[in-house]
Amino acid sequence: MQNKSFIIVQIAFVYVGTVVGAGFATGKEIVEFFTRFGAAGTIGILLAGSLFIHLGTKLMVIASRIQAPSFKELNLFLLGKHAGQAVNAVMLLLLFGVTSVMVSGAGAIFEERLALPHSVGVLISILLTLIIMAKGLHGVVGVNMLVVPMLLLLSLVVMTSSITEGGLKTVLTGFRLSDSGWAVSSVCYAAYNLGLAQAVLVPLAAEIKDENVLKKGGRLGGLILMIIMLGSHLALLYVPGAVKFEVPMAEVMNTVFSAAYYLYVLVIFGEVLTSIIGNLYGMERLLSQFFKVPRMVMIAIILAVCFFLSFIGYGKLISAIYPVIGYISLLFLGALLLKKKPKRG
Repeated sequence: MQNKSFIIVQIAFVYVGTVVGAGFATGKEIVEFFTRFGAAGTIGILLAGSLFIHLGTKLMVIASRIQAPSFKELNLFLLGKHAGQAVNAVMLLLLFGVTSVMVSGAGAIFEERLALPHSVGVLISILLTLIIMAKGLHGVVGVNMLVVPMLLLLSLVVMTSSITEGGLKTVLTGFRLSDSGWAVSSVCYAAYNLGLAQAVLVPLAAEIKDENVLKKGGRLGGLILMIIMLGSHLALLYVPGAVKFEVPMAEVMNTVFSAAYYLYVLVIFGEVLTSIIGNLYGMERLLSQFFKVPRMVMIAIILAVCFFLSFIGYGKLISAIYPVIGYISLLFLGALLLKKKPKRG
């Protein structure tokens, strides 16, 4: 029983670590998709969180039942041969773009929060990624088991501090559901995150033989994501001036709980790493089916491309890439919602 419980937690933490990347951990995504709608964004987070809980779990169950080695097989199952192949090609390009955003996010953390050159953060993140990726799936799971609990704890601390000091006024000020933009934004957010998370969730699910363990891990991961999103959003409502920063959540932590400021910066950097690693793992699993080169050579080539793309600028990359991913991923989300699970075996 204890072993099953540990596996459930591992699945949940890998799920969280895959979704919580540069934009999520730094707060940039939360501002873009939720906080700019004011308190209505709170309902948006509950909607997105529900989709993470139910559809993220369904994604992993389907991947496990069809024994998909990579996201290619899942998309072919959900969308059919021709649409599935087109989505796989687009997803591969988007994963390159998003991983570049993550690498650039690491540079932004070092530049804005530690007063070090952007290139130092980029190079350190690439070096650590190569070391962790050398350990395969064990490296992916291990880094998430280290970083995700710290992020959850600090998110709960900052959320509690924000509500305690700001009161319910923080949550309810400007609350209006008449603006439908919050709902569309929430669905797009869940769509693109689930679309990209399949890169690591599909091969992970294929490794798990106990479907009940997989379901519990998926639901727990979705719930943790909802809690972290809510904590970041409420804190950003309480410290509205933070939204102008490249790393707004670090500014919130500096205001609300300054004693843990540098620890939070370290955790944000760790979460950036978890998403870089997750995306790389998924890309490598797919590309290895087409190119017979050593695994670490493939990873090094992918990272080299992302390194050059990362210098476009973190903020510019997020603004350009993320909204596009959201709308493209709606096709994936719709198929995941409507498609029936295959029978076991």
